[in-house]
Parts: sequence; structure tokens; C-alpha cells
Amino acid sequence: MLAVRHREKRTSMIAIAMFIMATFLHVLPIHAKDNELTRRETRQGWRLLFDGASLAGWLTSDLKESARPVEANAINPHRCGAYMLIYKHDISYFELKLDFKIAEPCNSGVFFYTFPLEPRDGRDIGYSGMEVAIDSNFAGGYHDTGAIYDLSKPRSNAMKTPGEWNHLRIRCNGPLVDVFLNNIHVNSIDMRQFTEANKRPDGSTHKFDVKYSEHPQHGYIGLQDHGADIWFKNIKLRQLRR
Repeated sequence: MLAVRHREKRTSMIAIAMFIMATFLHVLPIHAKDNELTRRETRQGWRLLFDGASLAGWLTSDLKESARPVEANAINPHRCGAYMLIYKHDISYFELKLDFKIAEPCNSGVFFYTFPLEPRDGRDIGYSGMEVAIDSNFAGGYHDTGAIYDLSKPRSNAMKTPGEWNHLRIRCNGPLVDVFLNNIHVNSIDMRQFTEANKRPDGSTHKFDVKYSEHPQHGYIGLQDHGADIWFKNIKLRQLRR
């Protein structure tokens, strides 16, 4: 009899615990709030580059304040006043993640390793950096979303339709660059293989008169204004161990 009561009590306690857990899980948000770090991200060393309310830490690539304010808790670099908006710190060995949403049509991109900020004569600041392309069209080419612009094609089209939010992650581990779009690994390059200006490792030509094997493996992150609306939020970065 005592054994039966013990089993009944244990069953009741398990049921209560399961009810409490189910209730607790129900009230937990599925996703973190926009433009905030989760506890897990904080433990992993992520830091927030955009707070959703101000452009603190962001300047145009000619080091002026943006002409376009924050809109709906997101950064839109279109008509900011320069070629791109940059985060004001020179960064190396890092992982960047962010969400973006495009208008249609759209041609933009996320720059990394942009250095120096003074453009060369006859060249725009884009020649000083490297870019993960973002474009509303997709033909599997060197300028499509997920491409490392004009250097390496994306392996697949992982972008959502215009108006939907996409998640982009760029990992810059020295010369090794990896691109993930909506959690799909879409591109990677080893800068050490780009030993000639205007040439890819396979011998085909690209537009940049740069030997990327000699390009700085540090620089500024930039959000490009290329004539169309694009919105960025949840911009987060963490340093990688060398």
C-alpha cells in the first residue's frame, strides 16, 4: 500500500514539474529581441554594433555623420551621404552577423577589410575593401547575393524574397573568408590564392587591380549605398582567436 502511494506521489510530482516546464517554455520568446544580445551571445563574446535607436559608432566612409537617421529600428545606408556607412573601428579576425531586408530592385553589399579609408586616385572606396554582395536578382554570378563581389560566386541562392528578413554571417579568419546566408554556407575564399591583380586563382579576370594575397587582413566594416533601399538590424560582432 505504501509503495502504491509512493508511486502515485511520484507520478503527481512529475506531472506538476512537466506542467511548470511547459508553462515556462510557453512564455519564453522564440527569438531574441531585435538589436539586443542574448545571455548566450554575451557568454560567447558577441558585442552589439547597433542599438536600434541611434547611429552611435557609425559614420559615412568620408567620416561624416549619416544624412539618413535610424528608421524602424534599422539602418538604411541609402542616401547616407557617401559610398557606405562604416563602423568606426578597424577590425581583424572576427565574425560578423546581421539581418538584412531589401527593396526591389536592390544592389548593395556588406564590406569588410576596408583599408585604408582614403580612396586611391581615380578609384572609389570600394577598391579599398572586399564585399559580400546583396542583389535582388540571382543568376549564380559574381555579383549575386552571397558572392564575394567579382571574386567568388555563391554556391547556391539562399536569399529570401524582397521584403523578408535574411540572416547573414561573415567569418574573417585572417585570409580565410566564409559566408553563410540563412544558415547555409554559400561561399568561401582563401585570399592567399589571389596572387595576381585582376585575376582569380582559376586564371579568369576580375575588375580589381589588387593582389588580394597582399591586401590587409583588417579594416572597416561597411554597409553600401548603391542606389537602393536596404535595411540592416541585429548587427553583432565577436573577435576570433588568432
